[in-house]
Amino acid sequence: MVFTVRVNAAATDLVTAEAVALDLRPARLGSRAVALGIDILIQAMVAGGAMLAAGLVLAVLPESIVDDALVGAVLRIAVVLVLLGYPTFVEVRTNGRSLGKSVVGLRVIREDGGPIRVRHAFTRALIGLAVEWPGLLLPFLTWVVTLAVMLFSGRGRRLGDLAAGTLVVHEKRPVPFRYVPAMPAGLADWAAATDLTAVDDDLAAEVRQFLSRAAELSEPHRGGLERMLAAEVGARVAPPPPPGTPPYHFLAAVLAERRRRFAAQLAAGRVVTERLLPGFGRPAHQIEVPSPVRPATPTW
Repeated sequence: MVFTVRVNAAATDLVTAEAVALDLRPARLGSRAVALGIDILIQAMVAGGAMLAAGLVLAVLPESIVDDALVGAVLRIAVVLVLLGYPTFVEVRTNGRSLGKSVVGLRVIREDGGPIRVRHAFTRALIGLAVEWPGLLLPFLTWVVTLAVMLFSGRGRRLGDLAAGTLVVHEKRPVPFRYVPAMPAGLADWAAATDLTAVDDDLAAEVRQFLSRAAELSEPHRGGLERMLAAEVGARVAPPPPPGTPPYHFLAAVLAERRRRFAAQLAAGRVVTERLLPGFGRPAHQIEVPSPVRPATPTW
């Protein structure tokens, strides 16, 4: 099970195939225009390189076979590669992030939140080439239509997005540390006697992600996801938590107990290693790293 959760209603309704709302903020005209400007500059440099390469190819060919038709064909191929092949290749290889989008912090995704494929990138590039930028068909008129579509679209989508079933969103920046609660008071004895073998690493990772982001989520999504995860974890542990245990504390206790058991396994392994190979792997100088105490009770 994979989950992401919408932080606020302004993000519009984006739902995965699992009927889970996505925590995504669609990119609007301003940020997309900045990203497009950067991409156009890069594309212009690529076009210059392509034209130079085409000129070199024509220069080395025998003069007897170089005519206007061949020159026109080579130039058309170069234009197609730059305006259609290049953006398709870049978006597929970078998982929806061109250089311009990377600078602004944008990404192209499918409507269901998944990564785009070749057909999505190709459709976006084809529609862009034909009616958006540069817009080979009635450029000024199609530019106005494109701007109108983006302004009045609930998600700021352009014609290429509508045709490809894609969406450009603001990408969240990674943070170096996320709060993960410690063992809640009163649950340590229960957790120590609980069978957690059915709680696999994937489910534990989902619980960790939720606990680290719970303060950022808004109701009712936070509570709904909390209860959903608690039900899934509760079906895999025995015995169940004490009656009246809040779902958040239950999830925090399970995750803290998994950490404790993993640390105990590492410590036991070190003891065996020390007996068999004294001094093996021991650091030359013991360094103590302080471990700050963090409350297990959510602060929202």
